[in-house]
Amino acid sequence: MTVLGRVVRTGMKVTAAAADTVRRPVPGLVVLIYHRVGGHTATEVDLPLGLFSDQIAWLTETLPVVSLTAGLDWLADPTADPLETRVAITFDDGTADFADAACPVLERFAAPATLYVATEFVEQQRPFPHDGTPISWSALRDCSASGLVTIGSHTHGHALLDRLDPALVGPELDRSVDLIGERLGVVARHFAYPKALMGSPTADAAVRDRFDSAAVAGGRANRPGHTDPWRLARTPVQISDGTGWFERKARGGLAFEETLRRFANRRRYSGATT
Repeated sequence: MTVLGRVVRTGMKVTAAAADTVRRPVPGLVVLIYHRVGGHTATEVDLPLGLFSDQIAWLTETLPVVSLTAGLDWLADPTADPLETRVAITFDDGTADFADAACPVLERFAAPATLYVATEFVEQQRPFPHDGTPISWSALRDCSASGLVTIGSHTHGHALLDRLDPALVGPELDRSVDLIGERLGVVARHFAYPKALMGSPTADAAVRDRFDSAAVAGGRANRPGHTDPWRLARTPVQISDGTGWFERKARGGLAFEETLRRFANRRRYSGATT
């Protein structure tokens, strides 16, 4: 990361922390987004293994870490304590480091996680952007067999559903679900929008028809009794979070950072389709 990049990212976090003093973070289900573990690439979302391990250790020692399914059940429970914070761990894409680096850590700390897979990359063994080696179906089967990992859909080709031809939305989702079922013998119950961008009305209806939940952006906790499970807010984890900023995020803080990032991404992704 460049010096300017570090300054900008730190500034966003400081600004978000200041915003938390004005509008206090609310408790609820915090859904964390990870992408890669191992630090093998230069991306801000490729965490060094030691940092990832420290974060998972802190989470399991400090807060209730639950599966996404259990978290959603808790959000729908009318008796849920509105002052409690729980955490669900999720990963996007489906790179090989999930099996090689992340899963052993998750197993060491008995931490459940959901992996949203973009199935075209796995099926064709096509690299993800930024030198992301795709995971294999056999490795995914092993991860799923651990009992800690739930496999969800991230579309087939990582298509942005707010700009995909409406006639292609259904096939894009169905291809992903079908491959996960055929290759892994599991049903993909959960979905994450690529780049956390909410889809078109057609896509929203198609996603609601096929999945039990759908994740978007948000950077905040999801409140029991006040959450649409098909617009589940998630909080991205970055190298620059370290441990201090990470702990704030895990408690539902720094939501304004995600607001700033979404504003910047409108321009960044304006011409993208995947």
